[in-house]
Amino acid sequence: MYKEYKVINVMEGGLGAIFLGASSIPVKKMETMLNKEVAEGWQVVFQIVEQKRLLLFWKREAVIITLGR
Repeated sequence: MYKEYKVINVMEGGLGAIFLGASSIPVKKMETMLNKEVAEGWQVVFQIVEQKRLLLFWKREAVIITLGR
């Protein structure tokens, strides 16, 4: 059982989604964020990838990570 939780939201770039039709999740940014949180005692509890609407016609992916300690 975890006593506290933290949620991290990592999204792909909006300009890449508009101009290229798709972009990728910034893996280095996500890796850096997770390494920092793990050093503070957090553990990954759950992770989900969702698509969010960007303006009217585009979508971009987001990774939502739940941490607990």
